[in-house]
Amino acid sequence: MNEILIIAAPELLEKRRDWLASLSDERRLSENTLQAYERDTRQFLKFLTGHLAEPARMSDIHTLRPADLRAFLAARRREGSGNRSLGRHLAGLRSFLRYLERKGLVNAAGASAIRTPKQPKSLPKPLSDTQAITVVGSDAQLHETPWIAARDAAVLTLLYACGLRISEALDLTPADLTPDATSLRITGKGNKTRVVPLLPAALAAVETYKKLCPYHLSENEPLFRGARGGKLQQAIIQSEMRKLRGALGLPETATPHALRHSFATHLLAGGGDLRTIQELLGHASLSTTQVYTGVDAARLLEVYDRAHPRA
Repeated sequence: MNEILIIAAPELLEKRRDWLASLSDERRLSENTLQAYERDTRQFLKFLTGHLAEPARMSDIHTLRPADLRAFLAARRREGSGNRSLGRHLAGLRSFLRYLERKGLVNAAGASAIRTPKQPKSLPKPLSDTQAITVVGSDAQLHETPWIAARDAAVLTLLYACGLRISEALDLTPADLTPDATSLRITGKGNKTRVVPLLPAALAAVETYKKLCPYHLSENEPLFRGARGGKLQQAIIQSEMRKLRGALGLPETATPHALRHSFATHLLAGGGDLRTIQELLGHASLSTTQVYTGVDAARLLEVYDRAHPRA
């Protein structure tokens, strides 16, 4: 965890290790969130050591004041962190302090007294339906090796047809996608499981890839393989998508994740209700899904004008 770079008392570092282990083992947070929380608390302890002019100790955490936390956030802002990053910094510190409070070691009230920086309102940037269908088409793939082109088409099709996160698609195994499958059981963020329909076009793209793939695809091993046979990495698909959007003249917002946004936005435009879309996306809160209503505001206003008795 790079603790060799942290100047802090051994007892404090040990409690931090215990907290990070609990996040992984008990709360089952995603690897990205764990890495972010590890990085945020590491930066905070380094800041606190400089702030106090001596190695940070447990007693320093016990007497932590809101002013100390505000000073840390101000330092991070000077180094270029925006409100979204500052909010995550604060969330990680609050989680750590609450853990210590449950152990009877500190009082976490100081962190609760700080207002979370106002988050910028940014709407998802989906592709149009025509753009999305073009991107996932096998004819659009640029790689000269046929099985790799088929692989890329299959992955991108799953992102758009099923609303998957790229990590979810790359975690699939052949056992998840049998030739007669009609749905997919996906385990996403927070170990939350959902079932999404598997469209025939998506299954066909996967079957084409499986027939061309030169590697033996064991039932419970990764379905999508890299050029050397190992598990396909996200960076490869992201790189191929960058090449693809350049070739097709698409904006920089045309990323693999934009296909998931497109899935949700196009369902909403076609009359899908938010609760169903929430379940398909695996969002824990409806408020997360509601952001797509901002993308499709024109359609909602049209429905209102047509349907409301006083419109």
